[in-house]
Amino acid sequence: MKKIYWLTLIFFFGCSGNKSKFLHDQIEKLFSQEFKDNEPGGAVLVILNGDTILKKGYGISDINTKEKITPNTLFNVGSISKTFVTNTVLSLAAEGKLNVNDSLYMYFPNFKNPSIAKKVRLHHMLTHTSGLPDNRWAFHDSVYLLTAKDQENWNPILQNDSLLFEPGTRFEYSNPAFNGLALIIEKITGKKWQDVVKERIFIQANMPMSKITDGPYPQNGVAHGYIKSGTSFIEKDYSEEPTFAAAGNGGVWSSVNELANYEMALRDGKILKKDLVEHSRSVMQYYPWKEEVPPFIGYSWFISQTTDSVKIVSHTGTQGGFYADFVSIPEKGFLYVVLCNRSFPRQEFRKKILEMINLKPQELYWPK
Repeated sequence: MKKIYWLTLIFFFGCSGNKSKFLHDQIEKLFSQEFKDNEPGGAVLVILNGDTILKKGYGISDINTKEKITPNTLFNVGSISKTFVTNTVLSLAAEGKLNVNDSLYMYFPNFKNPSIAKKVRLHHMLTHTSGLPDNRWAFHDSVYLLTAKDQENWNPILQNDSLLFEPGTRFEYSNPAFNGLALIIEKITGKKWQDVVKERIFIQANMPMSKITDGPYPQNGVAHGYIKSGTSFIEKDYSEEPTFAAAGNGGVWSSVNELANYEMALRDGKILKKDLVEHSRSVMQYYPWKEEVPPFIGYSWFISQTTDSVKIVSHTGTQGGFYADFVSIPEKGFLYVVLCNRSFPRQEFRKKILEMINLKPQELYWPK
């Protein structure tokens, strides 16, 4: 009997190891075919059931220095940054320092039309359902927006006369909403919101190298973003991409290693209590809902599921030449993070990787 027992264990763990290696080889092949060693590329991390299947960098972070991308390379994560603003707001709410039912008017009584500020609640801002028009381009040109920070990007919103729709009835992806939320963090704490995120998230989640945009900062120690033009690459980040300096909507710089730490800290309740994390990563239901598709947004997180009803929590990031994807399936112990300094077929890669672990995702709204 003992011999059979040990043979069974050897077979089980052997198969498990073979499966991990098979997945590693499949995913590695997918990315190695996409990225060239001497061009901008990306870093990838895949975890399944607690095992790191793949953690690797492809290509270079800077076309001038030719520095190689590694799992520790810092990229601008684009709109994944919104989840950091969100979790900071929720941590303040948990301490009773604000309430997600607070109106915008409480923090910005200087709206041109105060009545719309009184209608919009913080939870509408967190779920892209505020109805606030993004009118920045009517007030500022692209040259101004190259260096405009959160306040300068939020000021035009204060001049709106009307809403696109009644708050909570439709979805309209909003970058300025998160500039406004970042400013609210500053009003509540009396500190720069970037410092508050560091205190409440970066330190708690063991993210010592991660940074947050503040004007031209960071200028050193990070990857540069690029877009391809013919056979060459053109830099596309701070000073080339309008609104890049507006940090609340897309200012976090991190690595795949530290974003994995962020996810594990959320799952372990180190940033917020576990029940609040679960609530924030659940679909927020609004009535009456007037979109053709059912609600699909939590507090900044996009919520979908597989065809067999396993929850998928995700967010993408796109800013200048940076492209990112962050996909968490806690029920499967799965995490997929990819950070790139040039474009790549993000939707296609996500779908392929999920299919590799025998998960078929349902259709998901993809923000621009």
